[in-house]
Amino acid sequence: MSKILIANRGEIASRIIRSAHESNLLTVAIYTDTDKNSPYVREASQSIRIDSSYLDSHSIIKAAKKTNADAIHPGYGFLSENHEFAHLVKKEKLIWIGPPPEAVRIMGDKIEAKKYAKKAGLPILPSGKTEKSIKDIKYPLLIKAAAGGGGKGMRIVENELELKESIKLAKLEAKAAFGDDRIFIERYVRGSRHIEVQILADQFGNIIHLGERECSIQRRHQKIIEEAPSLRLSKHLREQLTTAAVALGQEINYESAGTIEFLFDDQSNDFWFLEMNTRLQVEHPVTEMVTGIDIVGEQIKIAQGKELKINQDDIQTEGHSIEARIYAEDPGNNFLPSTGKLIADNHTNKDDIRWDTGVEEGIEIGTDFDPMLAKVIAYGSTRGQAIEKLCRELQSVHFGGFTNNIEFLINILRDKNFIAGKTTTDFIELNQPTGHISLDESELLSIGITASLWLQGLNRYSATVQKHIPPGWHNARLPNQRTLFEMEGEVLEIQYKRQRDGSFMTSNDNKVLIHDWQTNSIDIEIDGFRHQSNISMNDDLLLVQHPQGSKILTILPRFKSSDSKLVKGSLVSPMPGKVIEIKIEQGQVVSRGEELVVIEAMKMNHTISADQDGVVKDIFIKVGDQLDLGESLLTLSKDESE
Repeated sequence: MSKILIANRGEIASRIIRSAHESNLLTVAIYTDTDKNSPYVREASQSIRIDSSYLDSHSIIKAAKKTNADAIHPGYGFLSENHEFAHLVKKEKLIWIGPPPEAVRIMGDKIEAKKYAKKAGLPILPSGKTEKSIKDIKYPLLIKAAAGGGGKGMRIVENELELKESIKLAKLEAKAAFGDDRIFIERYVRGSRHIEVQILADQFGNIIHLGERECSIQRRHQKIIEEAPSLRLSKHLREQLTTAAVALGQEINYESAGTIEFLFDDQSNDFWFLEMNTRLQVEHPVTEMVTGIDIVGEQIKIAQGKELKINQDDIQTEGHSIEARIYAEDPGNNFLPSTGKLIADNHTNKDDIRWDTGVEEGIEIGTDFDPMLAKVIAYGSTRGQAIEKLCRELQSVHFGGFTNNIEFLINILRDKNFIAGKTTTDFIELNQPTGHISLDESELLSIGITASLWLQGLNRYSATVQKHIPPGWHNARLPNQRTLFEMEGEVLEIQYKRQRDGSFMTSNDNKVLIHDWQTNSIDIEIDGFRHQSNISMNDDLLLVQHPQGSKILTILPRFKSSDSKLVKGSLVSPMPGKVIEIKIEQGQVVSRGEELVVIEAMKMNHTISADQDGVVKDIFIKVGDQLDLGESLLTLSKDESE
């Protein structure tokens, strides 16, 4: 093996490139036009554009041949658990950095996987593939995609009335994400934990585990915070889970890195096999942090035919690690995806803090792919230390430019129940962490003053004439300078006037001194309290750092436009995305709550329902249309005469 093609994109491509280069191997990145400016494309030894998509196995093989790559690493997602792709790689005499294709096939089919898990002695939940086959299973139920994971194709069903539509939507999502619409249905266990075991296996029959990870903090059935080890497991329970995981690996003659996922009942201590991921997991860094083992590096060595140099007794878990996933989404709007330009990204890796990211400042975030932007991983000698370090990092980093979940993550990490380890899969439902950090009036005023006076500095810096005249200079009595902002739905007005001594006085009698001004920061003192704030700007958006994080401010015009009113009765798209189904026709009578339109965004399907009883008057969209946030979909009238 001398050159690895990474059949993936984003942060995982960057992650694999790093380990490959540390192993003195060359790398090839593939990219589509959407990713042509992504960091991983430059980080690889060589890059090659593909015309189709990351799911086109033949284009990927062709790219490997063209660049003389002799190995392929699939990463996670896309083709990573596609056994036909694994077979094709081997057929083309390339090295597959992953498990045997047969193991991928068996475990990739979640229904088949349960049979092998049962054979290996693992407990499983009752399940079925059709409405008829699950009639004896009590509600609530969980629908899952048979060919993949990651929360796609997954639906909780509370009662029989929801079943048919939930199956239909789950099939659509599964088909879009995995090219396979098969689903299965099992009992949904409330108050449970998601605990998984990482294994490594070589080609000589050696299998070891690297301990467990807990991944119970989830939204929309996707993990957002993961940690290692699990606070909940006793030594005895840990032994049971890890022994079961190794047994399954042995049963299917596994090779490479793999993860066996379990559902753990927090009340009874019972656990059941969920699935096996025959690939690298998104959350693998927390295991690396507590064991010191480079899992990607071990995958490469195993694929090279090398025997594991570590045995089970060598594995020592020290300290605690927690990972938070940063998503381009709006926690305050049902986690719907958001888009925009990343106008700030000043993160750095440091002691006990690691960033795995696939983005950089200036990149445009769209809806073509999964909304995950980066993973932030913290390590501490105790769980409490790891929580505190991760919180501080998320608060201090200047990262964003559009709605994201950073403040939501901070609120989870600061929640008393999270700190106490009460981390069941219904944590978000039970604790309702808010999607933003609330600020008091003095904090809001401080952000507004900071932004206003940074802007006046920018105006002065950018001036082409009289730029050395102090801002606000005048030879007559004039009113205060005035700036209007919108922040989190509220209007913030700041008025100030420059004093003869160079300081500023606001209309609220705040005395302000500017100690230093830069194009990306300001050192400012407000009523004797001094702080330095990083500030980034794009058009009318400002990202302003404050002690608890960074806030987005929109600069408002002084005079409102009169032509920005919504049509009465109109429904608008709550997210950018693609129209995949229109369930109504013009003139149709609909009831409040009735499903009207299905929009796909980042491989997830979202249903738009009627917000009132009425008649469909106008439909402005058609199937296949790409929508912007806030774009009009249709209008509803209360009766046919309107």
